[in-house]
Amino acid sequence: MNRRVRLLVFAVGAAGLAAMFALAVAGMPPFGGAAHPYRDLAVPAALGHATANVVASVTFDQRGLDTLGEEVILLASVIGAAALLRTRPGEHEHHPLADPRQPEAVALVAYLLLPLILLIGLNLVVHGHLTPGGGFQGGVVLATGLHLLYLSGGYRSLRRLRPIEWYQWVEGASTLAFAGVGLGGLALGAGLLANVLPYGPFQQLLSAGTVPVLNVVVGLAVGAGAVVLLGQFLTQAVAEERR
Repeated sequence: MNRRVRLLVFAVGAAGLAAMFALAVAGMPPFGGAAHPYRDLAVPAALGHATANVVASVTFDQRGLDTLGEEVILLASVIGAAALLRTRPGEHEHHPLADPRQPEAVALVAYLLLPLILLIGLNLVVHGHLTPGGGFQGGVVLATGLHLLYLSGGYRSLRRLRPIEWYQWVEGASTLAFAGVGLGGLALGAGLLANVLPYGPFQQLLSAGTVPVLNVVVGLAVGAGAVVLLGQFLTQAVAEERR
């Protein structure tokens, strides 16, 4: 495919996207109006399923299929980045005999913050259906907290306590588990990704049906995906050498 054909394909796609965007914007209600149909539908639906966090209800209950698509996109992004950053011909991976010495103040702060940030990440994931937060935010916090090992103990310590192969499996298995929960609702005759578990009492940990389950699954997927990405970038920066 030459340059002219590529530009033509791009122009056709861009024109179609621009037309659909213009139609969507033209059909939107005026800014600052009194009518808020999405709010009027989303909030009662969340309360009806005993979900205190309306955003979590929209993400995992009312529009769960969109979130499944986002999970697949995340998985594809991690696979693509890992493929681009893999060891290529002319490169080899080596293990540094000694890590650069970190300033003692940096290492101390990293040691102190590591368990705290991991606890915050777990809290965001587990209580995502009750308070602001959820699997996406908590997963990123967990992955970031884990990589404080690089600042406190060095690359070798991080490598020992963060086997990339495990996180690759967790990323794929979590996405598959999300789809499995959706197929479970379909098997019960309620519809794909329908909230089929007992709702429980409002504002309690065991409430909101499938929402907390999907929150945990997404937290694992996002956390594992971020760990794989950060691990690949660190390997390129620290342990890759050209022959």
